[in-house]
Amino acid sequence: MKRLTILGATGSIGTQTLEVIRREQENFELVAVSANNNSNKIIDIINEFAPLYAVLTEKKAYEEVRKYCLDNNLKCKILFGMEGLNTIASLQEVDIVVTSVVGMIGLVPTLKAIQAGKDIALANKETLVVGGELVISEAKKHNIKILPVDSEHGAIFQCLQGNKKSAVSKILLTASGGPFRGKRKEDLLEVTVDEALKHPRWNMGKKISIDSATLMNKGLEVIEAHWLFDVKYDDIQVLVHPQSIIHSMVEYRDGSIIAQLGSTDMKLPIQYALNYPNREQAVADRLNFYDMENLTFEKPDMDTFTALRLSYEAGKVGGTMPAILNAANEAAVELFLGKRIKFLEIGNILEECMNKFEVQQSYVLEDLLEIDSKVKKYVKDRF
Repeated sequence: MKRLTILGATGSIGTQTLEVIRREQENFELVAVSANNNSNKIIDIINEFAPLYAVLTEKKAYEEVRKYCLDNNLKCKILFGMEGLNTIASLQEVDIVVTSVVGMIGLVPTLKAIQAGKDIALANKETLVVGGELVISEAKKHNIKILPVDSEHGAIFQCLQGNKKSAVSKILLTASGGPFRGKRKEDLLEVTVDEALKHPRWNMGKKISIDSATLMNKGLEVIEAHWLFDVKYDDIQVLVHPQSIIHSMVEYRDGSIIAQLGSTDMKLPIQYALNYPNREQAVADRLNFYDMENLTFEKPDMDTFTALRLSYEAGKVGGTMPAILNAANEAAVELFLGKRIKFLEIGNILEECMNKFEVQQSYVLEDLLEIDSKVKKYVKDRF
């Protein structure tokens, strides 16, 4: 029986994690959950799973859930804000923390969980993008496992099992191409928010959907793969694979390539991470090779989708440059969703911030938090 905390329980990954728990009640106990402001979903989770703790990071939602639990004499303790996230990430009775919050907010509670000796089921890309050196160093120090939850890194993790790292030649990171695959810059001048949110394969939250449309999501995954698997950036190759059947591959020095295939369902990598090193009965639909369409691969267009090119550049510069890139992207995506900038301006903002802000090659957590705040303020003040 593994005891879990889910940071971000009401989002796409959190909801699907709950489905896995629901199907494997003999394997998991849900101890704590968090959400930003979705009080109704948190109340539903409390009623179904009876966690001991719940955190809300928006004040009104916190008050609503707290009142509901008091009125109904429920034992769930309701906590607030970042302090609450840090508390449930480091609870003594928890074995594994699922970090599925979106954005920079996931970094500090993930570090707190690692320092408390908790294994991490990682679905928050920004944690390693922004603070990869810190996070990996702490994970090694405390001897904890970082188990990737997203489909691509979960695939790579599976393809590496039973092989020596020294035998790895290259990571082949697949990308769907997003809703604008094959488009040129002139085609994207007047893209609407609704168009950018229509992902052809995956059902995801708004921020990650926009990141997928710009290919920033793949850029974040390149930086994340560098830290997770200790592979040089030149040895991480992105392949646009619109069918999203091969979730990623590993090429070995003898030329062999091992791929992980599966249905387009996030419950598969979630289940593998939570049960690692064991495999349980399928929670996702099985592939039918007779019904499968052709599998195709394309080179990504980094001239049109500049976020991917800039992610490689930021990763190679290292230090705090990925933190600058990530903060600029979070702020730019928020502006685009608010219809205050155009789609192609996202990439322009990333490049502007990378050129403007000074890079520190050595840093501590406080430096990352300060950089994040400064970059976001700069972008928001510009528009």
